[in-house]
Amino acid sequence: MPSVKNPNGPSKNRLAARAAKARKTSQKRSAELKYQIPKLDALRGARPGLLPNCGPKAKISSKKARKLQKKLGYALQRKAAAEGGDATMADATKGGEEVREGPDETEMEGIL
Repeated sequence: MPSVKNPNGPSKNRLAARAAKARKTSQKRSAELKYQIPKLDALRGARPGLLPNCGPKAKISSKKARKLQKKLGYALQRKAAAEGGDATMADATKGGEEVREGPDETEMEGIL
């Protein structure tokens, strides 16, 4: 009688896929426990050193970051205008005169 595999059992491909899936899920679970990554972030693709792909903690694109910077700048301008004036630098020196402590170029002419 010939040796025939049981037709009701899983194939080698299915067994390999099941083992790979189990390996992947256990790796995810151990990363969550080791690095204290929240479960929802881990489900969204977060890993140690990687942000999730979506959700509130996802990394924003550089284009979106530029737009947000512009919006923040406009908001600061509106806030400064509402407070009653232009935004001024508090640590800047008053007056137009320059204070120079080093030697001038005229003093350095004779040296050489």
